[in-house]
This record gives sequence, C-alpha cells and structure tokens, in this order.
Amino acid sequence: MYQILEKKTLNANTKLMVIEAPHVARKAEPGQFIILRVTEDGERIPLTIAEYDREKGTITIIFQEVGATTMALGQLNVGDCLHDFVGPLGKASELEGLKKVAVVGGGLGCAIAYPQAKKLHEMGCEVDLIAGFRNKDIIILEDEMKAASTNLYVVTDDGSNGRKALVTEVLKELIEAGNQYDAVIAIGPMIMMKFVAETTRPYGIKTIVSMNTIMVDGTGMCGGCRLTVGGETKFACVDGPDFDGHLVDFDGSMRRSAMYKAQEKASVERHECNLMKQEVK
Repeated sequence: MYQILEKKTLNANTKLMVIEAPHVARKAEPGQFIILRVTEDGERIPLTIAEYDREKGTITIIFQEVGATTMALGQLNVGDCLHDFVGPLGKASELEGLKKVAVVGGGLGCAIAYPQAKKLHEMGCEVDLIAGFRNKDIIILEDEMKAASTNLYVVTDDGSNGRKALVTEVLKELIEAGNQYDAVIAIGPMIMMKFVAETTRPYGIKTIVSMNTIMVDGTGMCGGCRLTVGGETKFACVDGPDFDGHLVDFDGSMRRSAMYKAQEKASVERHECNLMKQEVK
C-alpha cells in the first residue's frame, strides 16, 4: 500500500499529494507518469509525476477532481493509502544538450511543465516559462515555477492576474524579439498544444508536446492511448508521452479524447449519488 504523506489544496478543485513510493522515486524522471488505483475494484488512471525525491522515496502528484476516480482520490487524507501506484511509466523527456528553451504550460498542464522546467534549469539551461490559466483563482505553482525558470510569464484568459493573453501570443512575441530557442516544450490541453506547434512551425523550432491521451494499462497492450504521429500509429504510454508537435494529428486525438464524455459524466453522477447516500446514513 502506498501511503499519503502530504496533501495540499492548490485551488478549488486541484490537489497535490506526496505519496510514499520508493521504488518509483528511485527511477523517476521528468515526463514520466504513474498509474494508480484508489481501491482494489477502482479504475486505473494515469497521472504525470510532478516531482520526485529519491532520498525520501516520495512521488508528488497533482490532479483535478473532474471524474469519479479523481474525486475519490481527493477525499483521501494524510495517512490513507492507495491500493496501486505503478511506475515510472513512459519515456523520460530528452533534455540533454538544450541551452535555451521555452516551456509552455496551460492550466493543469503547468504541473507537468514545472518538473520539465526545473530539470532544465538545474542543468544550466536558460528557461522562459509561459504559464496560462483561465483566471487568477486557478493559478497553481507560481512560486515554484518562478524558481525553476529564468523568466516566468503568467497570463490569464480574462486578464484577472494582470495581462490578458494566450500563451501563444507571449511565445510569438519572445520568438520575434530574437530569442533563439533550441526547443519549445508545450504541455496542456490538446488545443493549446496544437496552436503552440502552429506558432513555432514557421520558425522551424523543434516543438515537443506531452500527449495526455486515454489510457488503461500503460503498457501498450490495450491500444486506448493510440495516436497518429507523422502518419504512423503510436502509443502514448510506451512511445511517449512526448512527441514532435509538428507531426502529431491533434484533430484525431481530440476526437478520440471526446469519445467517452457521456460515460464519464454518468460515472461522476453515480459517484456523487453514492456520496449523498453515505451522508444520509
């Protein structure tokens, strides 16, 4: 069993947990993920590793309570244990040799962009980190991102935190200002990553995206996480999650990610109904 050592609320529906998992922490690298189950009969869900501590043997995960499983996970507290916590899975991000990078995070994707930026920063790389959120109330990890970057740019869709802009606007401004990036790393909603890739395409800048596709087993056997990259079928769990953003078929991936919306909604409604029954008791 994997004990919860720390729990923090980052915003209204986003939580951070530090999990005791020494065998995962021993080999974890930025870009990799874990698959967990809250209970023995629970759903398997993938979550990207937000941080790891090899000495303490811990893994940090950050998640939004948007489905039945993440809602159940969010109800656990320090001292409680998870039934399964498997990893590290996926390929680690290839960051060696990069000298100047723009890391772009959108919403919860900033929790994944942060460890990438931190690793690069520790390697001596110059890091411009661009973080975008819908509004100031859902901003997360601002202090951590500032410490992990050379320059941090935080923007919101509604301008409630200062500047109203899309991350692609900031990225284009930085490129046109003469910043010569070895790579751009984009992590967030698929639509955001698609437009980051389209922003960098005319400049020929290598662009890496992290694909958070539907996933079940995490070993490439179920085929749920398949996507098309450069006209070839790939599996996010074993071939990724990092891919060349200029080759990814984002439209196809977005269609696949919307396939189970009705089932997800029904699952949440059942979970909320069960919670109400427990409260009545």
